[in-house]
Amino acid sequence: MSTHPLDDIRVVELGQLLAGPFCGQLLGDFGAEVIKVEDPGRGDPMRQWGREKPYGKSLWWPVVARNKKSVTCDMRTPEGQDLVRRLVAESDVLLENFRPGTLERWGLAPEELHAINPGLVITRVTGFGQTGPYAPRAGYGSIGEAMGGLRHVTGDPDRPPSRTGISLGDSLAATHACVGTLVALHQRERTGRGQVVDSAIYEAVLAMMESLVPEWQQASYQRERTGPVLPNVSPSNVYPTLDGDEILIAANQDSVFQRLATAMDRPELAKDPRYATHGSRGESMDELDGIIAAWTGGLPADDLLRTLNDNGVPAGRIYTAKDMFADPHFAAREAIVRVPHPDFGELAMQNVVPKLSETPGSVRSAGPSLGQHNDEIYRGLLGLSDQEFATLRSARVI
Repeated sequence: MSTHPLDDIRVVELGQLLAGPFCGQLLGDFGAEVIKVEDPGRGDPMRQWGREKPYGKSLWWPVVARNKKSVTCDMRTPEGQDLVRRLVAESDVLLENFRPGTLERWGLAPEELHAINPGLVITRVTGFGQTGPYAPRAGYGSIGEAMGGLRHVTGDPDRPPSRTGISLGDSLAATHACVGTLVALHQRERTGRGQVVDSAIYEAVLAMMESLVPEWQQASYQRERTGPVLPNVSPSNVYPTLDGDEILIAANQDSVFQRLATAMDRPELAKDPRYATHGSRGESMDELDGIIAAWTGGLPADDLLRTLNDNGVPAGRIYTAKDMFADPHFAAREAIVRVPHPDFGELAMQNVVPKLSETPGSVRSAGPSLGQHNDEIYRGLLGLSDQEFATLRSARVI
């Protein structure tokens, strides 16, 4: 018997790429039945994305489509649109990340779907939201990161704005969409009615921008790129070691800096007026970083980390994937799991977060093959006859 907390929720995922499907991944991780609807013959472009492709297969797809069921359906046809309506009648959530107006052109507007299923939660992820003058524009995660303020503050100050290295805007919008979906499902328990969840990429990025907005409104202060440091917060930087490694040390709180000074065998630093307080350390950042770097540069990384940890100073290596596989803490918490895969044998990927003590999520399957669950969903769930199924397949609707 399943004990996943969302195992009574069925999700129809119409989206593609990342902004919508990552929301579906999160819901599926905690047990929701996620039925992913894909174009016949092509499927989600994520099936081809990613730099490394052993056996010609994407390594991104098995992660973002894990725990999902794949059916094929040409939603541009009346027959395909009717299949979506029949799926919606049996489901709790419809998830999509098409440009605004697309569902409406297909006869699948929220009001029409709610006429079929009043309790349906319709989660819509777009670049700019469902309303406003920019709503019709195409919007990828990178554009949302730029408009939401993240790109301007990312990177070194003497270079153009930088990418963070992952599709952060898409993932943030999907994460907020997941939160909104769960909130809407909870509200449905009270009212019996579903609603529309409108998650815009630029707003999801903006939501993470801390005090950037009031800093400008109240003090006309504009945040800029600062590289690896926090402005006026010190020490919080990456420091060299004797053996060529780099260690991040974050000791900006007064009590923590006192412990760092003790670890350095320089307790007088914590009493020096230039470094004794949070404010003074921020003003003396460059000088203080130089003192710390001179100390760390004389120690091998392992010895440095041992000394810092023994003294209660937050510090750590900057990990690569190789480091993660070798780390005992990752292993102890099962942060990386291995999932059976028909092509790769055993595929490693990140585990489900957060961890729940009573009803944790799980990775039960890697991303499915295209149309793998057509029989199960169309014949089983919807009850299509053999003749109906064959007709739809021969017409390439599925």
